[in-house]
Amino acid sequence: MSAARFGCVDGRSALITESLDNYIDIEKFSGGKLPSDPMACINRWSEVCDLAKTLPSAKATDLIALNFDKLDCPVPRPRQIFAVGVNYKAHAAEMNHGLPKEPLVFTKFPSSLNRPHGQIKLVGEKCDYEAELVAIVGKGGRNISVADAWSHVAGLCVGQDFSDRALQYANTPPQFSLGKSREGFTAIGPYITDAATLTTRGNLEMTCRVSGEIMQHTQTDDMIFEIPDIIAYLSGICELFAGDVIYTGTPSGVGAGRTPQRFLRTGDIVETTIQDLGTLRNTCI
Repeated sequence: MSAARFGCVDGRSALITESLDNYIDIEKFSGGKLPSDPMACINRWSEVCDLAKTLPSAKATDLIALNFDKLDCPVPRPRQIFAVGVNYKAHAAEMNHGLPKEPLVFTKFPSSLNRPHGQIKLVGEKCDYEAELVAIVGKGGRNISVADAWSHVAGLCVGQDFSDRALQYANTPPQFSLGKSREGFTAIGPYITDAATLTTRGNLEMTCRVSGEIMQHTQTDDMIFEIPDIIAYLSGICELFAGDVIYTGTPSGVGAGRTPQRFLRTGDIVETTIQDLGTLRNTCI
């Protein structure tokens, strides 16, 4: 069985067909049983996945041609956006950090959310790219165990944690949240892929290209803390809610870690691809 792919088109919940050529409007296809609001659908994730199983029976009149440029952020109004820093062994080495004993967590603000193929407004001379695997919470709670963590995940998607390094390191000690929350700096998508049926979820290939040049390339098994570890850690401190977004860290190859450093320039196109999850394509202006 193929994994369900949940997206947002013109602000409405959508399911993407396996061919990626078409989508259906969830509210219309379900006869009104499921809502058009993406956040409400994430809160009813198991029902969305059940509906996805019926996609092969969709009539031609139910299918709408998919234009990836029209896709909206699939999680438009999360309560919380968490991000984990220094969570890949090779990235820790390139930034001259030791391996953390616990997840290093900061937040990104929802006002920075962007479309999967949105524009990035560069500010200053030190804006950086950071490809990331993103987990979307489907069932909230507190004190979730590592063993139960995957059952609290709706799905996975591709993320870009764009960073204003000058703002991030403007003071000592540095602060992360504001430097990573400028307009459009939180790109997510292009859709959410159901985690329960994604057999490759434990080790996914991830690649980031800047204007065609490969800058980051890894397998996610280089993570220090895996998704169940992160969810258990976070939920032991904060209550998690359906629709919460968790950026799980970036691999080596970021602009700030290179010699010479390579920051984003006007006209750069940042393409971030994760195996079985799709591609983000963001243009720097």
